[in-house]
Amino acid sequence: MPSSGTTDLTTGRPLWRILVFALPLVLGTVFQQLYSFADTVIVGRCLGTDALAAVGSTYSLNFLILGFIQGACVGFGIPVAEAFGAKNRDDLHRYLANGAWLCVAVSVVFTILTTLLAAPLLQLIHTPDDIFADAVKYVRVIFLGIPATVLYNYSASVLRSLGDSKHPFYFLLGASIINIGLDWALIVPVGMGADGAALATVVSQLLSGLLCTWWFFAKVEGIRFTKENTRLSPAHCKRLAVIGLPMGFEYSVSAIGAVIMQDAINLMGSVVVAAQTAGEKIRQMFTLPMESVGMAMATYVGQNHGAGRNDRIKQGIRDGCLIQIVYSIAAWFVIWLIKPFAVGLVLGDADPAVTAEALDYLAVISTLFVILGFLMIFRNTLQGLGYSTMAVISGVGELIGRSFGGWLALHGLGFLGISLANPIAWGFALCYCAFMVTRMLRKEDKQAAK
Repeated sequence: MPSSGTTDLTTGRPLWRILVFALPLVLGTVFQQLYSFADTVIVGRCLGTDALAAVGSTYSLNFLILGFIQGACVGFGIPVAEAFGAKNRDDLHRYLANGAWLCVAVSVVFTILTTLLAAPLLQLIHTPDDIFADAVKYVRVIFLGIPATVLYNYSASVLRSLGDSKHPFYFLLGASIINIGLDWALIVPVGMGADGAALATVVSQLLSGLLCTWWFFAKVEGIRFTKENTRLSPAHCKRLAVIGLPMGFEYSVSAIGAVIMQDAINLMGSVVVAAQTAGEKIRQMFTLPMESVGMAMATYVGQNHGAGRNDRIKQGIRDGCLIQIVYSIAAWFVIWLIKPFAVGLVLGDADPAVTAEALDYLAVISTLFVILGFLMIFRNTLQGLGYSTMAVISGVGELIGRSFGGWLALHGLGFLGISLANPIAWGFALCYCAFMVTRMLRKEDKQAAK
């Protein structure tokens, strides 16, 4: 089986296996968020609060569309991880090839539809008139870059499914540095505006995807594609779709709640949009590592499920939750120390009302990070077990939670409702995922005992 840089997660102590495998994922998401944060700082300081609000107003749409793509690509990697864990070389090649065919289809359809519908969708969520033109320009560039997004997410997902989380990180690190330089160059000397930040993001993702693809074909051992094992296989496409598409829909269903919440934010004016955008960017810097531990769990569970090691899956859940508890406490402490500096870095000499609300947002949401940490463990365990449809239902819980937060904001709580929306969404989804993981593992144990 492939061995160059790949890792067998079916052996060794789960805690250390998860930590070592997750570390490059964590570092990768930190650097990915750093260049997103750099976008925010450069846009906010060089172009002003309105341009920052324009970029922030597109977040929910990006979450809706790009979240589906990311979820689907991660899902396409689950059968690859299972075949790798089961040492089934033929299935491994067929899943890899058919996943690529599905990615081509997703790229074509989504690029055309989202580019055409960008303006109507922004109107639908009541994007303020004073930032609408910049928001349309920004999001259209992002949507035209969907093929680059698919290339990176699928190629990185494949490498991670084979146990290689290091090289996607290395390539993302290099691309992140280039992205920050392009941000400044396209916005300041070239004068492109907010769409320059979008173009820099697309170029960096394309570079990361090309490097991941090159590494896979040049360095991963044991991969031998032939005319036979690269043909479209209805059985393998169905398995990939059954796992990948629900994972994509899970992100999108959750994102619909974010769209509803964004609608409420937009109705409260550009000051609130800018404050929430700044606070959310800083929040993501700290919670993406927790999501990366969840991604590691999906691969860990997928390989061990393929090997029939449910005992290791249960221990992995316990160890994963321990990791999230320790991290959430550390993240809360750091945020409380640096939040005035971080908000000031993003907003500069902005309206004091914007700064105050951004600080309030971080104060509320940082105390509830552990809920998200547990959700990432249990949801990704469901996905690694192959129960992706159940994970979609957890997305419905997030939709309800975010919608409820938006309702609270417009009916008495104001900005506090916006600050509570994400934690409420995480809590609803966690209750469901924890219950279903416990139930499914018990069911599989009973079947194995017969």
